[in-house]
Amino acid sequence: MTIKIKNLRLRTILGIFEWERKHKQDIIINTSIEFDGSQAAASDSIEDTLNYKSLTKKIITLVESSEYFLIEKLAQSILDLVMESPLASSAHVEIDKPQALRFSDSVSVSCSAIR
Repeated sequence: MTIKIKNLRLRTILGIFEWERKHKQDIIINTSIEFDGSQAAASDSIEDTLNYKSLTKKIITLVESSEYFLIEKLAQSILDLVMESPLASSAHVEIDKPQALRFSDSVSVSCSAIR
């Protein structure tokens, strides 16, 4: 099974320029997590699945407290956090940084991991 968290909009310090270090910027996070959901489907119990609400809270805490220079570092940190779940067999994280480039909707970085 796959759990997707789509368009999680957060604000964080992210970038190399002085103005980016002073003001939080909008970012958009999308993540996809593959896991064995057969036990959860059989039991209908939250204890048998990957709890996306608690995972999202952890991502929010990480992002809002971070002050990375590079979007690559933030993406990898989120991916590492997602893969801490023993149920996750693989995951993909993509971060968009709107307004990073003039005349562009956003710049994004993505990364993946397989257990």
